[in-house]
Amino acid sequence: MQTVWEKVFEYASMPVHGSLSRKLRKGIRIQVNEGKIFSEATLFLGDEFLRISEEDGQKEAINTYYDWKMVASVRTFSDKEELPRKGK
Repeated sequence: MQTVWEKVFEYASMPVHGSLSRKLRKGIRIQVNEGKIFSEATLFLGDEFLRISEEDGQKEAINTYYDWKMVASVRTFSDKEELPRKGK
């Protein structure tokens, strides 16, 4: 299942230049295992784990680690795009 989750995270993010990390795309938020919803986070897709890094103001950097074997669900959130209305 790790391969599937990696594809979901790759879809929701873009590479950070000069690193192996990925930044969430603008307007995208993610939730792992029905837990916290992350926005403006940086992801690291390791072989054995997923790391989600975020900043709490200017004081702290917070890293949350997930064992790939323990990831049971991933949700992505984005604004709904309005479709042009068809004329009659």
